Amino acid sequence: MLRAPGEITLASYNIHLGIGKDGAFSPERIAGVLAELEADVIALQEVESGAGGFDMFGYLRDSGNFAAVSGPTLQRAGREYGNALLTRCPVLDVRRIDLSMPRREPRGALDAVLDCGGHVVRVVCTHLGLQPAERRHQIRNLLRLVGDDATMPAVLMGDINEWFLWGRPLRWLHRTFGRARAPRTFPARFPLFALDRIWVRPSHLLRSVAVHSTPLARAASDHLPLIARIATDRRKTRALHF
Repeated sequence: MLRAPGEITLASYNIHLGIGKDGAFSPERIAGVLAELEADVIALQEVESGAGGFDMFGYLRDSGNFAAVSGPTLQRAGREYGNALLTRCPVLDVRRIDLSMPRREPRGALDAVLDCGGHVVRVVCTHLGLQPAERRHQIRNLLRLVGDDATMPAVLMGDINEWFLWGRPLRWLHRTFGRARAPRTFPARFPLFALDRIWVRPSHLLRSVAVHSTPLARAASDHLPLIARIATDRRKTRALHF
């Protein structure tokens, strides 16, 4: 259920496989943090599921009664690892985008169109690479993906892994989406870096961005969740497909 008329709540959260800063694996803590967020749409990174291990993707989906979309970037022996989207908004369409570079860890993005209370919203969720050249390549591809499409509001969120505040990737993103507040989210106990980001286009729809720093969130992962509230466009949902 949407939290307020004409508004949706989104969050981005790198769950670090459910391993907290104490080194303990605790899916219950991650589920507890998601319950605290009370978000309509959540982008997750570092989610694992599949044969022979704990199905974190299914556990988090079911614990919050979400609809869910998986975006695996690594597959080994029937197990999947990567991005995921949890949503209380019906999914109208989805694409899985490969952002990988040779000899680097595979990376990707989920590109979904959601019906949020009768309003159509495009949500792109990602987890970018550790090397500057990777991120430049990946941001260029994401910006081409989003393009100049003005048919619906667009959200880009995830673990951007950008340490350089004046680097080209952030400048390119700000040029397309406008500047958005970027609270520090990493490391969770004493945040120094704003690795997790949420941008919205058009930028005037973004009402607030804040880090979710509770005792549980500081213990559950090495990242803190980032949460945003956006106004929805007044146009009603229509059949939109990629």
